[in-house]
Amino acid sequence: MSGIPQINIGIDEATRKTIADGLSSLLADSYTLYLMTHNFHWNVKGPMFNTLHVMFMQQYTEQWTALDAIAERIRSLGFPAPGTYKEFVARASIAEVEGVPKALDMVRHLVSAQEATARTARALFPVVNAADDQPTADLLTQRIDVHEKTAWMLRSLLEE
Repeated sequence: MSGIPQINIGIDEATRKTIADGLSSLLADSYTLYLMTHNFHWNVKGPMFNTLHVMFMQQYTEQWTALDAIAERIRSLGFPAPGTYKEFVARASIAEVEGVPKALDMVRHLVSAQEATARTARALFPVVNAADDQPTADLLTQRIDVHEKTAWMLRSLLEE
């Protein structure tokens, strides 16, 4: 018995490819969100500096860990994970923010980016459910929960 055995996890190759493509888009959005959050952590200023600086650090740290989980799921399905800026820009639904926004504008950008990432994860559910792919469904559920909760927490900073 020589060579590498074919993947035989109960999901056909075409479906695994569709799921991996969707996860690659989620990875691109997640990386873009990570980079945006880290950038804002470095550059925030004003009366809410300490609160936002610490909050952004917690958020980008969580996001960094999530990147690995998403990429490893793509690899488990038998496909390469995207890993370049060029690939991320091509796949991401989140636009980069130019310059250094004011603190509350940073919060607004992050609310939008968190929600966009949740939408990207949610859009993959129909194919994942049809494939009976519980590990990916679990990953998506966890990511959606984090993004929706984080968006709520950020949005609450904008309320009077």
